[in-house]
Amino acid sequence: MAGRYRDIRETISEDGVRYKINTIYPDIPLSEQDYYLITSIGERYDTLAQIFYNDYSLWWIIAAVNNSERASLNVEPGVQIRIPKDKLKVLELFNQENRNR
Repeated sequence: MAGRYRDIRETISEDGVRYKINTIYPDIPLSEQDYYLITSIGERYDTLAQIFYNDYSLWWIIAAVNNSERASLNVEPGVQIRIPKDKLKVLELFNQENRNR
């Protein structure tokens, strides 16, 4: 999971506390190749990322594109979610948004 923070700068407050600059998640454009599925009980963003991207740490892509505001990796059952097919494009957009901040 640390990979998505690799290029995020840090700042130091006046009292010496280090903070990461807020992460900006990009708008992920729709694609005809995106996957759509109806979720089932027990599904999680990290396991879906492992299935579709072969990488648990990319769970945030699926959560971000589906506007998840839950403080959990669990996915609400019975809803349609979108899973972007082109993870490399999403990672490129993420890096562009956060590289020079």
